Amino acid sequence: MEAFVGLVRAHASATRWLSADLLEEHGLTLNDYECLLRLTHAPGGQLRRVDLSRELLLTPSGITRLLEGLELAGYVERSNCAADARVSYAVLTPAGREKLKQARRSHVAQVREHFGARLSDEELATLASLLARLESDDQEGAC
Repeated sequence: MEAFVGLVRAHASATRWLSADLLEEHGLTLNDYECLLRLTHAPGGQLRRVDLSRELLLTPSGITRLLEGLELAGYVERSNCAADARVSYAVLTPAGREKLKQARRSHVAQVREHFGARLSDEELATLASLLARLESDDQEGAC
């Protein structure tokens, strides 16, 4: 339990300061940034909204609220599927790509500074390896 509580607290702390920095410097939340990042790596700069919600670990209403804000800012557009009217896509705009480019520099520097000041390269490699083992969607054996 100590490890789990430490993980949850570390996540909350990192999320809080990263979001504050992104919001102050670029007007983006951490979820906004992650959304733009996922879209920039997606084929054609677009993902089905349902897939994006899964990747960001958001509920359907959560992804709707997130994308509404990004659409209002002009960073994302909504696109409907011609073959299936039930399917819609989130599409990265040129303004969204530029915003991510601007935010990425300072965000990556902040992550490196925060973790590099507290952990050695070897510790970071070990932590990355351990956390990767916890990322599975498999809930078998969950408490």
